[in-house]
Amino acid sequence: MIHKYTTLQDYCKAIKIPPPKRNDFDIRSFQENMPTVVHNMPAFKHVFYAIALKLEGGGKAMSGHHGSLEGSTVFFNSPFQIISWDIAPNWEGFYIIFTKEFIAKSKHLQQLLDEFPFLKIDKAIPFEVDAEEAMPMLAVFQNMYNELQNEQKDSFLILEAQVLLLLNYVKRYFKIKVDSDEASKAIRKTDIALLSRFQALVETQLREDVISKKGKTHSPSYYADQLGIHPNHLNTIVKSITQHTAKQHIHEHLLRLAKSRLLQTNMSVKEIAYSLHFDSPNNFSSFFKKHTSLTPNSFRKEAIL
Repeated sequence: MIHKYTTLQDYCKAIKIPPPKRNDFDIRSFQENMPTVVHNMPAFKHVFYAIALKLEGGGKAMSGHHGSLEGSTVFFNSPFQIISWDIAPNWEGFYIIFTKEFIAKSKHLQQLLDEFPFLKIDKAIPFEVDAEEAMPMLAVFQNMYNELQNEQKDSFLILEAQVLLLLNYVKRYFKIKVDSDEASKAIRKTDIALLSRFQALVETQLREDVISKKGKTHSPSYYADQLGIHPNHLNTIVKSITQHTAKQHIHEHLLRLAKSRLLQTNMSVKEIAYSLHFDSPNNFSSFFKKHTSLTPNSFRKEAIL
């Protein structure tokens, strides 16, 4: 069973750093964490959003099945994403971590995932930055850090503005380095909203704590029914924006979750199959082999070698 942390206090206690100053927002430098933080953290989940700028440091951090890069790296954690790390005690940089309550208090972050889709669990892809790109983000992190050390009555407004500024810097570089081929496409807002709702449904319905619907959650028709639209319309919208069909999107998300659990947990193939709502372990193994040319056990063994 993968542990899930639902408060910043519990998360900080688990990784052995001092408690946060606020219940809804925290910022740390990696340097201050290094003396006490757990350097080899087994797989877990939390319900927060996090953005990090790692300037230096060895070892490996995993979010989903994405590993951190070797150079100066921007990376993300999203709610319910499986996270683990095995890091050297030499990390430098900053990270912020904030709750849905922080978002709820903000006038400017209500459309967080629509405006900043790199925070979605399937889009949270780390990317490298050079020194010139890192400098303005580093300045924002430093401003937030200083603000929280000397918190005042209006500090929330300052932190909110700085978070928004950081998100826009990350959005700029993410488009250039990860998403540039989609950045120039003009897509109607209603279609984007529908895609976002579909993606959110896929993520929530395929979580292992959702009661299994015996394969229904693998079908585009299931999500079309939840959205109140025809399956053909759903498929047209998803494909026009992502170049992938709705079914491909579901299968890709299933594969991401399967790979993450095979790499980061000790769950058996049978447990993973049922957690992903497959009717049987054999159906899961057939699905996995069709898309990867490997059985789940072979994939896990190759990753260890």
